[in-house]
Formats: sequence, structure tokens, C-alpha cells
Amino acid sequence: MSSSCCKKGPGHASPLEAMQNGEHEKILYLAMVSCQDDQPDYLNTIDVDPNSPTYQQVISRLYSPNINDEFHHFGWNACSSCHDDCSKQRRFIVLGGFKSSKIYIIDTANETKPSIHKIIESDELKKLDLSAPHTVHCLGSGDIMISCLGNAQGELPGGFALLNENFEVTGRWNDKNAPDAVQFYYDYWYKPRYNIMVSSEWAAPNVFEKGFNPNDVALKKYGQSLHFWDWSKREYLKTIDLGPDGLIPLELRFCHNPTTPIGYVVCALGSSVFRFFQDKSNEWQVEKAIQVEALTGNDGQPVPAIISDMLISLNDKFIYFCNWFHGDVRQYDISNPEKPKLTGQVWLGGLTKTDNDFEDNRSIHGGPQMIQLSLDGKRLYVTNSLYSSWDDQFYPGIRKDGSYLAKIDCDSENGGMKLDQNFYMSFKDEPNGPARAHEMRYPGGDCTSDIWN
Repeated sequence: MSSSCCKKGPGHASPLEAMQNGEHEKILYLAMVSCQDDQPDYLNTIDVDPNSPTYQQVISRLYSPNINDEFHHFGWNACSSCHDDCSKQRRFIVLGGFKSSKIYIIDTANETKPSIHKIIESDELKKLDLSAPHTVHCLGSGDIMISCLGNAQGELPGGFALLNENFEVTGRWNDKNAPDAVQFYYDYWYKPRYNIMVSSEWAAPNVFEKGFNPNDVALKKYGQSLHFWDWSKREYLKTIDLGPDGLIPLELRFCHNPTTPIGYVVCALGSSVFRFFQDKSNEWQVEKAIQVEALTGNDGQPVPAIISDMLISLNDKFIYFCNWFHGDVRQYDISNPEKPKLTGQVWLGGLTKTDNDFEDNRSIHGGPQMIQLSLDGKRLYVTNSLYSSWDDQFYPGIRKDGSYLAKIDCDSENGGMKLDQNFYMSFKDEPNGPARAHEMRYPGGDCTSDIWN
């Protein structure tokens, strides 16, 4: 049964309640991008229940009827933001094609075998002068909001698109207030009790889709700012420039507690983590909380971390992030939000080490890139694909051997991480050949899609 958002409805009311009830996630949905240019992308359904006879296996694959989508991030039609509405159910996945600008609505009424409910063609976004759909969040109103990184031509600026409950594109979230100050778009998160939304930056699709060119940084074709918005009025408030240490701010998360006005953003090229917070005068401020120093590569040159993905545990005690170039996944205790403390580290590939934390030191391509944490904070799943052209540029072996899915066991009380030696899935021998694994979701909600009002 799909999960109800209502506290009195069927299923579990929210991921937080699921965690408190000791429920175990048994299914993991995983976005897959084919390494073959003439083959479609798809959604894998993976059995992650250790008591199941099909544990650690793909139990269904849902293929796109198109090619060249570049499945990337996805979210749900409903989440904990609509906790008081018994009519809402977390049933439909909203999955964007980063290259195609199509949006796929996936029905998970049959959790082990999802089906395509509807395809929103790219023309619907382009009517709003938008393209490259990325972050998907459900709103308490029942609408769905999607950040889009470019205009219809793949240039700047991007914007925020809205879908209604029938999955119809209805307009822009900020159609009455689209300031020239905001050109770059990427991730976003809102905090209703503080009437605030924060958004981050990457680059125009026409810039990043060709791979990474360092000259584009000097030409200011990549972002380095956070934007703050009045949530209820849908109005831009201000921009804070993070400086060189904040180059390419990607994934951002608020703490889950709705009364905590604190969040974090990881900056890929800046190799840093910034904290954003409301000060005593109710102004939103930003300060650097973590700096990952460059390591020496095999050629003797300094290598930045390229922090790519980040999440916060549901109890707001730990922050986790991936260093895609360095090859490590980190865990920090944020009990003191101003001074995060490193409590765990696992190595899985990268450009700076010749070994990894698998006891057999198996050959793996790429560095850890996307992560998803179990609701109880004890199991962290990891994949290694960032974006196909960037994969090909820095980790060409992924195209030949595909991605992996690994699992890290986490101490959710005292901190610490250990790689599960018995969990490893290779996507080299998929039915249509090697494939890239990207973002993950649970049917019951997770740490990176649910927002509490």
C-alpha cells in the first residue's frame, strides 16, 4: 500500500514515524542512465530486505519509451508536508529527464513493479521558457515544485515550475517575481515555519552538459551563491555570495526539525560545507562550517574534493556527504551545528587513492556520488555516477563497467561508519549493457525528500 500523509490514515504517516516504529525499508528505487547512447534510461526496483530470497537483486526494471533522457533526481507527489490531509498519498514518483526535459510520472501502487502513469513532454516546460528539471519537492498544497536549470534554449536563467495534483504544468512558482539577481538554479529546500526557501546554483545546461571546463569558472559560468526567498509570497529576498570557497553550491538541506532554522549546503569545487541560519535579529546568514583540503593526485597535482551529495539524518544529529574526486564518504556529528565533528569516513574509489575499503580491494570506477540513508540512520547506500559527460571525462571506466551500489553501516548513536563487505551490486551486466546509477528513494519517504511544516 502506498503511504498516506495523514496521521490517521493507512500506511505510515511520515518517515519520522516509520523510524520510531522500527519499520525497515525493503525496497529501493534507483534512477539508471544507460551507458549506450541508443538505449533508454530506466528505474530499477531493488530488494534491500536481508530476509528476502531476492535480497540485493533488481526485482523490476521500468524502461523509458524514449532515449537520451538522462534520468537524474526525482521526488514524490506527496510527502510529510501534507501530513494533515488524509486524501494525500505518497504514490507517484516525479522523475525528470535532465537532457530531454521530459517529466515521467511513475505509479508505485504496485511497489515492486512500478509503471508509467503519464509523460509530460518537454514542450510543456518550454512553454514556461524552462528546461533541465532537477529537484522535485511536494508542497503542502498538493502541488509539486521542480527546479529547472535553464531556459528553453538551455541557457540562463532557469526557474521553478509547478505541477498540480493531476500532473499538469500550471506555471512558474515565482512567475510574479523572477529577479535578474537569480540566474543560476539547482537545488532548493523550504522551511514553512520560518517562511523561507533557500536555493543553490550549478550552471546553464549548455555549459555543464559538455563536461567540465576550468576556464568556465574564470568566466563565471558556474554559481557561488545562495538565494533566499519569501515562501508564502513567492518573492525573492536576497543573495549571499559564498566567495571562492563556495564555488558550485549544489545539494542543500535544512535540518528536519521544523523549529530548527539551520541548514547546510555542499560546495563542489569549493570543497566546503556552509551553514545557513537565522540569527538573533531574524536575518538569514551564512558561514563556512567545513573545509576539505585538497589531496595530491597521481600526477602530483592538488585535487579538490568535489563534494557532490549531502544529507542530514532524520534526528538531525549527523551530516553525510560524498567527495567525488577524493573518493570518500564522510560522517560529521552536528550536535554543535557551528562546529561539525568528523566521526566517520569510508573510501570507495576516487582519483587520489589506489585502494578502497573493500577487503579484497576490488576494482571500482568513479568516486562516491549519491547517497541515501535509512530512516533509522543505520544504513547508507552509495552510488557513483554524477552526470554522463562528467563521468566520461573523469571516470571513463564507468561507461565500460557501469556503476555500483554499495552499503555503509552507520553508528547512529555514537558516530562511525563501516563498509558492508557483503553488499555490492554491479550494473555492468544489465540487460541493455552497462548503466550509470544515480539517485535513490524509498517507497515510504526518506531523508532527502520529506519536509515537515
